[in-house]
Amino acid sequence: MKNYIKSSPHFFRLILRAFWLCTAALLLLAALIPAPLQEPARLAVVPNPVKSAWFLLWIQELVSYRVWLIYPVLLAGLFLIALPWLITRTPDKAAWFGPRHRLAAVTALLLFLGILVLTLIGLFFRGENWAFVLPF
Repeated sequence: MKNYIKSSPHFFRLILRAFWLCTAALLLLAALIPAPLQEPARLAVVPNPVKSAWFLLWIQELVSYRVWLIYPVLLAGLFLIALPWLITRTPDKAAWFGPRHRLAAVTALLLFLGILVLTLIGLFFRGENWAFVLPF
């Protein structure tokens, strides 16, 4: 833990400026661009298929294959919650993608790509009755 350089207050000022800039940009975009909302739901007319929001679509796609596939997702979430308490040793030297963390980096990348593929399949390749269709 020797040779560490304190980042406060200089780095935190930069982070605070970036935070306020991003917040202002998001508020401006939210004011200028209307949200693509659908009409109010009516029980008499239910769309087919009923899809989740885009950020949950990968879970809907995953569960459409086998219902029990939700359990690995829940276990991964519990693992991520417990991760700060599982790390027992801090490194002597900071590195973004060091050789000791290569397996974790590759695993995270593969999980991200899997979630992306499942989201795209659910978004573009699912039609009536959740059947697999081509988008063109």
